[in-house]
Amino acid sequence: MKHLKKIGIALLVILLLAQFIQPTENKGEATSLSSFIEETKPNNEVLSILKIACFDCHSNITRYPWYSNITPVNFWMAHHVEEGKEHLNFSEWSSYSLKKKEHKMDEVWEEVVEHEMPLDSYTWTHEDARLTETQVKQLVEWAKTVQSNYKEQLAN
Repeated sequence: MKHLKKIGIALLVILLLAQFIQPTENKGEATSLSSFIEETKPNNEVLSILKIACFDCHSNITRYPWYSNITPVNFWMAHHVEEGKEHLNFSEWSSYSLKKKEHKMDEVWEEVVEHEMPLDSYTWTHEDARLTETQVKQLVEWAKTVQSNYKEQLAN
Protein backbone atom coordinates (compact mmCIF):
# COMPACT_ATOMS: atom_id res chain seq x y z
CA MET A 1 0.00 0.00 0.00
CA LYS A 2 2.91 2.36 0.70
CA HIS A 3 4.16 1.91 -2.86
CA LEU A 4 0.79 2.79 -4.35
CA LYS A 5 0.60 5.91 -2.22
CA LYS A 6 4.10 6.99 -3.32
CA ILE A 7 3.24 6.32 -6.96
CA GLY A 8 0.02 8.31 -6.60
CA ILE A 9 1.83 11.26 -5.04
CA ALA A 10 4.53 11.15 -7.73
CA LEU A 11 1.88 11.14 -10.48
CA LEU A 12 0.08 14.05 -8.84
CA VAL A 13 3.31 16.06 -8.61
CA ILE A 14 4.09 15.31 -12.27
CA LEU A 15 0.59 16.36 -13.31
CA LEU A 16 0.87 19.60 -11.32
CA LEU A 17 4.30 20.42 -12.76
CA ALA A 18 3.03 19.65 -16.27
CA GLN A 19 0.54 22.52 -15.91
CA PHE A 20 3.45 24.94 -16.32
CA ILE A 21 4.22 23.54 -19.77
CA GLN A 22 1.89 25.01 -22.39
CA PRO A 23 1.88 24.57 -26.16
CA THR A 24 1.96 27.62 -28.39
CA GLU A 25 -1.53 28.95 -28.96
CA ASN A 26 -2.96 29.48 -32.42
CA LYS A 27 -3.69 33.19 -32.03
CA GLY A 28 -3.14 34.90 -35.35
CA GLU A 29 -4.69 38.07 -36.70
CA ALA A 30 -8.32 38.17 -37.82
CA THR A 31 -7.11 39.88 -40.99
CA SER A 32 -5.48 36.61 -42.03
CA LEU A 33 -8.96 35.47 -43.12
CA SER A 34 -9.69 38.56 -45.21
CA SER A 35 -8.36 37.13 -48.45
CA PHE A 36 -10.41 33.96 -48.10
CA ILE A 37 -13.59 35.85 -47.20
CA GLU A 38 -13.19 38.41 -49.99
CA GLU A 39 -12.48 35.76 -52.59
CA THR A 40 -15.15 33.20 -51.67
CA LYS A 41 -17.82 35.72 -50.63
CA PRO A 42 -19.74 33.71 -48.01
CA ASN A 43 -23.03 35.32 -47.04
CA ASN A 44 -23.56 36.24 -43.38
CA GLU A 45 -25.13 32.87 -42.49
CA VAL A 46 -22.30 30.88 -44.08
CA LEU A 47 -19.65 33.13 -42.56
CA SER A 48 -21.23 32.58 -39.16
CA ILE A 49 -21.11 28.80 -39.71
CA LEU A 50 -17.47 28.99 -40.77
CA LYS A 51 -16.57 31.03 -37.68
CA ILE A 52 -18.36 28.65 -35.32
CA ALA A 53 -17.61 25.29 -36.90
CA CYS A 54 -14.48 25.62 -39.04
CA PHE A 55 -12.07 28.44 -38.27
CA ASP A 56 -10.93 27.18 -34.85
CA CYS A 57 -9.10 24.25 -36.46
CA HIS A 58 -8.72 25.45 -40.04
CA SER A 59 -7.26 28.94 -39.66
CA ASN A 60 -4.61 30.80 -37.72
CA ILE A 61 -7.24 31.91 -35.20
CA THR A 62 -8.58 29.61 -32.50
CA ARG A 63 -11.13 30.40 -29.78
CA TYR A 64 -9.89 28.69 -26.64
CA PRO A 65 -12.29 27.42 -23.96
CA TRP A 66 -11.36 27.55 -20.27
CA TYR A 67 -10.19 23.93 -20.16
CA SER A 68 -7.61 24.53 -22.88
CA ASN A 69 -5.18 25.60 -20.15
CA ILE A 70 -5.17 22.16 -18.55
CA THR A 71 -2.36 19.80 -19.48
CA PRO A 72 -2.74 17.31 -21.25
CA VAL A 73 -5.95 18.70 -22.82
CA ASN A 74 -4.04 21.68 -24.19
CA PHE A 75 -1.59 19.44 -26.05
CA TRP A 76 -4.42 17.34 -27.46
CA MET A 77 -6.15 20.51 -28.72
CA ALA A 78 -2.92 21.92 -30.15
CA HIS A 79 -2.39 18.67 -32.05
CA HIS A 80 -5.92 18.78 -33.48
CA VAL A 81 -5.50 22.39 -34.60
CA GLU A 82 -2.10 21.64 -36.15
CA GLU A 83 -3.55 18.63 -37.98
CA GLY A 84 -6.58 20.61 -39.15
CA LYS A 85 -4.38 23.38 -40.53
CA GLU A 86 -2.25 20.82 -42.38
CA HIS A 87 -5.34 19.68 -44.29
CA LEU A 88 -6.86 23.12 -44.84
CA ASN A 89 -5.91 26.55 -43.57
CA PHE A 90 -8.28 29.34 -44.57
CA SER A 91 -5.73 31.88 -43.31
CA GLU A 92 -3.30 30.66 -45.97
CA TRP A 93 -5.91 30.66 -48.76
CA SER A 94 -4.13 33.29 -50.85
CA SER A 95 -1.05 31.05 -51.09
CA TYR A 96 -3.03 28.14 -52.56
CA SER A 97 -3.01 27.55 -56.30
CA LEU A 98 -6.29 27.80 -58.19
CA LYS A 99 -6.32 24.03 -58.61
CA LYS A 100 -5.74 23.48 -54.89
CA LYS A 101 -8.52 25.95 -54.01
CA GLU A 102 -10.94 24.09 -56.29
CA HIS A 103 -9.95 20.78 -54.72
CA LYS A 104 -10.24 22.12 -51.16
CA MET A 105 -13.75 23.45 -51.80
CA ASP A 106 -14.66 20.00 -53.13
CA GLU A 107 -13.36 18.50 -49.89
CA VAL A 108 -15.22 21.08 -47.79
CA TRP A 109 -18.65 20.22 -49.12
CA GLU A 110 -17.98 16.46 -49.24
CA GLU A 111 -16.79 16.38 -45.60
CA VAL A 112 -19.81 18.40 -44.48
CA VAL A 113 -22.32 16.29 -46.46
CA GLU A 114 -20.82 13.11 -45.02
CA HIS A 115 -20.91 14.62 -41.50
CA GLU A 116 -17.17 14.07 -41.19
CA MET A 117 -16.73 17.75 -40.35
CA PRO A 118 -16.84 19.25 -37.88
CA LEU A 119 -15.33 16.38 -35.93
CA ASP A 120 -17.40 14.73 -33.21
CA SER A 121 -14.60 15.42 -30.74
CA TYR A 122 -15.04 19.14 -31.50
CA THR A 123 -18.84 19.22 -31.35
CA TRP A 124 -18.86 17.40 -27.99
CA THR A 125 -17.47 20.52 -26.40
CA HIS A 126 -18.72 23.10 -28.91
CA GLU A 127 -22.45 22.50 -29.14
CA ASP A 128 -22.90 25.54 -31.36
CA ALA A 129 -20.76 23.78 -34.00
CA ARG A 130 -23.28 20.96 -34.40
CA LEU A 131 -24.67 21.79 -37.80
CA THR A 132 -28.36 21.60 -38.52
CA GLU A 133 -29.48 20.21 -41.85
CA THR A 134 -30.25 23.78 -42.94
CA GLN A 135 -26.71 24.86 -42.05
CA VAL A 136 -25.27 21.86 -43.87
CA LYS A 137 -27.30 22.77 -46.94
CA GLN A 138 -26.20 26.42 -46.80
CA LEU A 139 -22.54 25.52 -46.40
CA VAL A 140 -22.65 22.90 -49.15
CA GLU A 141 -24.40 25.19 -51.64
CA TRP A 142 -21.87 27.95 -50.98
CA ALA A 143 -18.87 25.57 -51.27
CA LYS A 144 -20.20 24.05 -54.50
CA THR A 145 -20.72 27.52 -55.99
CA VAL A 146 -17.18 28.57 -55.06
CA GLN A 147 -15.81 25.30 -56.41
CA SER A 148 -17.72 25.81 -59.66
CA ASN A 149 -16.24 29.29 -60.02
CA TYR A 150 -12.74 27.88 -59.61
CA LYS A 151 -13.48 25.16 -62.18
CA GLU A 152 -14.57 27.82 -64.67
CA GLN A 153 -11.38 29.77 -64.06
CA LEU A 154 -9.30 26.63 -64.55
CA ALA A 155 -11.08 25.88 -67.83
CA ASN A 156 -10.24 29.33 -69.24
